[in-house]
Amino acid sequence: MHLVSRTDIGNIRLVNEDRAVVRHVPGGWSVAVVADGMGGQQAGDVASQMAVDIIQRELQRLSPELAADDCAEELRRAIEVANENIYEFALGRENYHGMGTTVVSAVANGQTAIIGHIGDSRAYLISDAGMEQLTEDHSLVNELVKNGHITPEEAAHHPRRNVIIRALGTDPTVEVDLRLVPWKAGNLLLLCSDGLHGLVDDDSILEVVRGEPDLDRMALRLIHSALDAGGDDNVTVVLIKNGAEGGDRG
Repeated sequence: MHLVSRTDIGNIRLVNEDRAVVRHVPGGWSVAVVADGMGGQQAGDVASQMAVDIIQRELQRLSPELAADDCAEELRRAIEVANENIYEFALGRENYHGMGTTVVSAVANGQTAIIGHIGDSRAYLISDAGMEQLTEDHSLVNELVKNGHITPEEAAHHPRRNVIIRALGTDPTVEVDLRLVPWKAGNLLLLCSDGLHGLVDDDSILEVVRGEPDLDRMALRLIHSALDAGGDDNVTVVLIKNGAEGGDRG
């Protein structure tokens, strides 16, 4: 499993509130987490840093004998622990009230990828068949699209497209969306914040992926695609390739 993580502050923001981590953990599992923080002052980057730290810590004890369904429950529990910790941290500190973060996390071995997410950071599966979005945005505009009030094309330019309706750390409990995905050698998982998918459409993302075999350069090209499209947000990209040679690159 080859893991690559890249982030950029973007062209406009003064602080990078995105955080990401990629790790191989005992038991043959690989873990990746992307979090996009929100909140005033330094609250957003505190929330996102806490999320990636806690989730990767909680997943260190995955065992090789663990079935995929049980691993999914461990991922759910790790995200819930992160939610409790962030919420309690903010509750006791006036400057951090209301802070939160999106999160999208993957736990994968050679046969199965398990995705857990809250918010509008996304996971995609990329294979010979194309690119499939594995997560559903917990956002206002996505609800408007689902209810038929606006079109997907209108959603891309909606003035409230950044409004999140479910986040990590803003409430004492949270519902985690989980998805188990079979995947094959050579398949690729892309995890990203909305700094990428909000500016670069799926066809353009797929064009970069298919045009660049090297994962490090692929991640950088995806970052630069967002910057070239305006770069008005922090942008973070994590790539996980099934069966590739190499180690972690953060």
